[in-house]
Amino acid sequence: MAQRTWLITGVSSGFGRELSQQLLERGDRVIGTVRDTKKIDDLIKRYPETFKVEILDVTDTKAVHEMVNQSFARFGRIDVVISNAGYGLFGASEELTDAQVTHMIATNLTGSIQLIRSALPHLRAQGGGRVIQISSYGGQVAFAGNSLYHATKWGIEGFVESVAQEVASFGIGMTIIEPGGARTEFRYGSAQVATLMPEYDATPAHAFLKMLDPANGLAPGDPARMATRIIESVDIEPAPLRMVLGSQALEGTIATLKKRLSAFEAQKELAASTDFPAGE
Repeated sequence: MAQRTWLITGVSSGFGRELSQQLLERGDRVIGTVRDTKKIDDLIKRYPETFKVEILDVTDTKAVHEMVNQSFARFGRIDVVISNAGYGLFGASEELTDAQVTHMIATNLTGSIQLIRSALPHLRAQGGGRVIQISSYGGQVAFAGNSLYHATKWGIEGFVESVAQEVASFGIGMTIIEPGGARTEFRYGSAQVATLMPEYDATPAHAFLKMLDPANGLAPGDPARMATRIIESVDIEPAPLRMVLGSQALEGTIATLKKRLSAFEAQKELAASTDFPAGE
């Protein structure tokens, strides 16, 4: 297999680190972005020739554009761009501060959009490539106490699905990854929790507290196996638009979509009642 070059945001932990480690072990080249190199010093030392680390805050749009442009200029070709940087924020919507709302959207949604927009001209010029957006099955299913996270994931999924249609004729494939719960720092370390209001105690809005506590059982998803499936997706033609990782996630997504479809089908008469009569 020919060596590929991958650009991955947020490689200090979670899927980003697991993807980087597997790719470097098999001999590929990785350009990884982090805000702090401490957690990946071991990879930097182990793969000095094939692991290029860039310091990046994805909320800095100018820096995102510069990093992408410089990376393509340096390596000539980047085969796969993985938009992975992001985090979770839990709490009822009115428990969140304005600053938390702004930062989450800037990171999970705007940061991903700008990364992809920056890469597209280069991917077109080189005759194709892959873009992989790490989303969540929370991009299809919504739970109380996670409204802003869902807003970013539902938003980026709509963006990617539209862009996939725009760039398919240029040989650019786009895939949305929708993992279920996994044993990563996303859930058991980096997840942020709002300042909770007692009014929401014992309501669905605070049910996430049980999920975040490892004492109540660990998530079923294996980050290493999930990363392997993500890497393998690059060899699938045409690029799959969506991949759900985790049996619980798939079951939950199917159940939710069936309910949604049923609700839409029940509105046929209502929808038709707003059309002009035939012939008018």
